[in-house]
Amino acid sequence: MSGQVLTPMSDAALSRGPTARIRVGIIGANPDRGWAAQAHIPALRSLPDDFEITALSTTRRESAEAARKLFGVAAAFDNYQELVNSPTVDVVVVTVKVPHHLELATAALEAGKAVYCEWPLGNGLKEAETLAALATKKGVLAVAGLQARSAPAVAYVRDLIKHGYVGEVLSTTLIGSGMGWGPTVEPFNVYLNDKKNGATMLSIALGHAADALCHCLGEIRELSATTTMRRKSFTVVGTGGSRPMAADDQVAVSGLLEGGAAFSIHYRGGSSRGTNLLWEINGTEGDLQLTADGGQAQLFELTVRGGEGAQSSLGILPVPEAYRWAPAQPGLGTNVAQAYARFARDYREGTHLCPTFDDAVTRHRMLNAIEMSAATGQRQRLS
Repeated sequence: MSGQVLTPMSDAALSRGPTARIRVGIIGANPDRGWAAQAHIPALRSLPDDFEITALSTTRRESAEAARKLFGVAAAFDNYQELVNSPTVDVVVVTVKVPHHLELATAALEAGKAVYCEWPLGNGLKEAETLAALATKKGVLAVAGLQARSAPAVAYVRDLIKHGYVGEVLSTTLIGSGMGWGPTVEPFNVYLNDKKNGATMLSIALGHAADALCHCLGEIRELSATTTMRRKSFTVVGTGGSRPMAADDQVAVSGLLEGGAAFSIHYRGGSSRGTNLLWEINGTEGDLQLTADGGQAQLFELTVRGGEGAQSSLGILPVPEAYRWAPAQPGLGTNVAQAYARFARDYREGTHLCPTFDDAVTRHRMLNAIEMSAATGQRQRLS
């Protein structure tokens, strides 16, 4: 964990006992829409023995009060400063757009609070490194929302690899659809199509999937990348208006993992009429395949198929219930609940089950290497 010393619980939490519920304050709990309402709040509520949502904040008094009533939370603020300094909050959850992550996560860390910040951690590598350094300095638990590695199927596949199901890994190939970054976009997601906001197909769709890949197979040793913007414009849903695209909608990466296995990843903008997520792992003794209906590995249920030894084809490998640490969620929030179940252990026991800010920096360095390779045409070494 890069030498980071974690303080599993704040003094206030310690005084309440190790089994007391962890008190959560959510920044960005919009009552009308958003990832907090869609995933974080239902996930936290599905783990009532571990968590209690005690506060939330938005940028307006009216929306904060509406959210407080809708979600049944005791305290609501129209500014994040009051939330991060509240004595009733142990953990600050940052669910707003990427350009605001640095400011908000910094405030929470400065207040000595544990933090769960959505991915990408920062708008680029430098911001992520700044936050990770501050988390280390403060000695608090700081977790990034790379929840694909908490998916039941990913956790299962990681153990299959570890226990030799495929033998020595020879190569891995992943192809996915970004879902966004296609011909149309909802008005509230227009910011995704501008690279300067840090929430691109590269950082989100590929970033989540690559984190799952590296979690199972090891980090990247070296890579070469090609990125391009094939769609020059997009239509905003409901308005008919067209705007110029300002983010790459094709990303292709290949190289070697630390263990020597070859890898390739290709993400395409929009959705495909054919394959939206296909991840294959080929080894000396067997093969594994993960598929999903949607291209974002952190959101969709993954189906695992495998074959080993004398088997000549792949068969379904049901994911054992032991890999389901939280109740399944309606919609797309199951893996967020899975991550929170692990967060509770990290917070109480000082374990390292969730990806920390240091882990997020590792992923940001990978993204930075992809951008550097695509810009210069030169192969990049990461380790």
